[in-house]
Amino acid sequence: MTNEIITEIEELKKEKNAIILAHNYQPKEIQEVADFVGDSLELCIKASKVDEADMIIFCGVNFMAETAAIISPDKKVLLPDNRANCQMADMISLEELKAAKKEHPDSEVVLYVNSRAETKSEATIVCTSANAGKIVSSLKGDDFIFAPDKNLGIYSAKASGKKAIIVPEDGHCYVHTMFKPEDIKQARIDYPNAKIVVHPECNDDVRQLADYVESTGGMVRLAKDPEIKELVVGTEIDLATRLKRENPDKEFYPLRRDAFCLTMKLITLEKIRDALKEEKYEVIVDEEIAKKARVGIQRMLDLSQ
Repeated sequence: MTNEIITEIEELKKEKNAIILAHNYQPKEIQEVADFVGDSLELCIKASKVDEADMIIFCGVNFMAETAAIISPDKKVLLPDNRANCQMADMISLEELKAAKKEHPDSEVVLYVNSRAETKSEATIVCTSANAGKIVSSLKGDDFIFAPDKNLGIYSAKASGKKAIIVPEDGHCYVHTMFKPEDIKQARIDYPNAKIVVHPECNDDVRQLADYVESTGGMVRLAKDPEIKELVVGTEIDLATRLKRENPDKEFYPLRRDAFCLTMKLITLEKIRDALKEEKYEVIVDEEIAKKARVGIQRMLDLSQ
């Protein structure tokens, strides 16, 4: 049955002139059917350069599909399950961000890509976990407003030597805040020959105990290092799935086996097929919001490419 669905997806892709983009946290079967798999930054760059396709099937969560729609306004962007949201993205409201800007009128706003389109429209510049330090270092002032992930904001401030004004105070990813120092200590015992890498969205006490702190794209590159044979991976569990697919001669251990992003798992092969067949669920961003949000996203792309 699975092979039949994959064949159907391939035929529909040709018929609709579509491309499938998938985030690193998608399960194995979605990664394998995708034309491109990457982290948020890589997916932004790819979506901005999809010249050959008329349609983008985005296998991820809603803010990612919105970003693709903003930077590729001439493409039809479809999210195979319209319930695939990001809790962190919903932790910052437009009103809260506007209030922070009013309170700190001289501070530039760095908005994590894990945010909704309307809040992106109020950003000076957007960042991802892969480029947050670089983006913040490029700012002119000594402080900056950062939303919505407190941990990435703190990490960016340390990397740049600037002061972060975090909005909201406790914005976070529920997957990455699962990881505790005890998990690192146990991994040292269980896998004594392995290096440990964690995501910048993890709490600071976890980051300090790891050997490396990397975005998922950084983890993909790290896994290719010939010196590394075993790697404990402190992020969503299906990143380890990709690492093993691409490096079958190495060992990858999830730092926690319950580190699941539940909404990332809403996308299935059947839903991809149905999205292609019925052209659902189209992601449409208000034109005025998209125009304003595009400024911050494009500034990030210009600095990152």
